Amino acid sequence: MMNTPIDLRAALAGFDQLWSPRIVTRVNDYDVRIAKVAGQHVWHAHDNTDEFFLVIEGELSIALRDGGSGGDQAERVVELSRGSVFVVPRGVEHRPYSANGASILLFEPTGTLSVGDRHDEIPDHIDATTGRALT
Repeated sequence: MMNTPIDLRAALAGFDQLWSPRIVTRVNDYDVRIAKVAGQHVWHAHDNTDEFFLVIEGELSIALRDGGSGGDQAERVVELSRGSVFVVPRGVEHRPYSANGASILLFEPTGTLSVGDRHDEIPDHIDATTGRALT
């Protein structure tokens, strides 16, 4: 990683792919990632790590399945507007989505797969990655 300031607007302008996070920098053993999102991601869970979301632009919703198993899980939705942050606790199934598109920033341990450790079938519009380099 470079030791120079990074303009997030310029970094976001450098790619168009949705649901394909780019690694902006690293902090200790964590990636700082940015992504453009629109539509729905997949239901997934990260078994060993929390997931931090910051909405840079737009609005992001995160559906959560809290507790229980299978059909017994209660679902709720967290709505995030520009400047809002939310942490999905480790092990909680969640599905981010954005009706009108958003730009987000994520903190995740380096090597964390964008679709988690458990996930639904991955559609073509989702990039299952541990993060891509900024170009």
